[in-house]
Amino acid sequence: MAQQAAPVDVLALGEAMVEFNQTGEGGGRLYLQGFGGDTSNFAIAAARQGARAGFVSALGSDEHGRTLRALWDRERVDHSGVRTDPSAYTAVYFVTHDERGHHFDFMRAGSAASRMQPADLPRDSIAAARVLHLSGISLAISASACDTAYAAIDIARNAGVQVSFDTNLRLKLWGVDRARAVMTDVMKRCDICLPSLDDVAAISGLRDPDALVDWCLGLGAKIVALKLGHEGAVVADAHQRHRIAPHPCKVVDATGAGDTFGGAFIARLLAGDALPTAGRYASVAAALSTEGYGAVEPIPTADRVRAAMEAR
Repeated sequence: MAQQAAPVDVLALGEAMVEFNQTGEGGGRLYLQGFGGDTSNFAIAAARQGARAGFVSALGSDEHGRTLRALWDRERVDHSGVRTDPSAYTAVYFVTHDERGHHFDFMRAGSAASRMQPADLPRDSIAAARVLHLSGISLAISASACDTAYAAIDIARNAGVQVSFDTNLRLKLWGVDRARAVMTDVMKRCDICLPSLDDVAAISGLRDPDALVDWCLGLGAKIVALKLGHEGAVVADAHQRHRIAPHPCKVVDATGAGDTFGGAFIARLLAGDALPTAGRYASVAAALSTEGYGAVEPIPTADRVRAAMEAR
């Protein structure tokens, strides 16, 4: 495994996957091959906004794993913390679309990333980063992956590294009671919480956006960016709260919009933006990411986001 050249701003941990996304052509029988995995999407979104990003995971010794490494090379995402597991495979998933939105089917049980162990972690890289990012999926794909995520959080906190957490609740991976217990515990340990309304409503029993923000702050998060989908977002800390209006867009596929919001939001906070400025920027980036198929391909660059903000 190659040595990491320099510390990164954002180091994300989780599972990357190869994506097959149903297009509107061929009567639904044609699929566009792309890439996904929420924390990998996050890292790429942060990198496209100018942050130095890295990724920690495991891949199979297969063609899908090699294409993901080539993707990270193109995106300038450091993947020296991604191990190759010769006894496992790289996960894939399928996205289909209908009048109710987009739907996911995963082939990930026993994948290389699900076999991650705490001993596999690049401890020095985590301790040297500015932010460690993980998600509910990072915790849910297996018991060993959950242990690995907790170990990474401990390394980060002991080194004074901020922890960013996106809820990304997937009830196909674990039951709501375990999800509630684990995710609320992690929210107590994170500095920046990036929940989606439906996720945090499911584990808190609340629905009002302000009540949900209060709940997250009360658990211990210092900054909360509550994603409200087509209704925008709420960004807050202990001293301020801002409602971020949605940016107009022509939605084609919202697969990676939340991940794009998170990566852009953290990148801009690290660049020195004030909380509402980072929130507005992230909202525009997320909206633009819905205007094409796939989780990665439509993620906008910083130039495109700034141009959209100026045009607005």
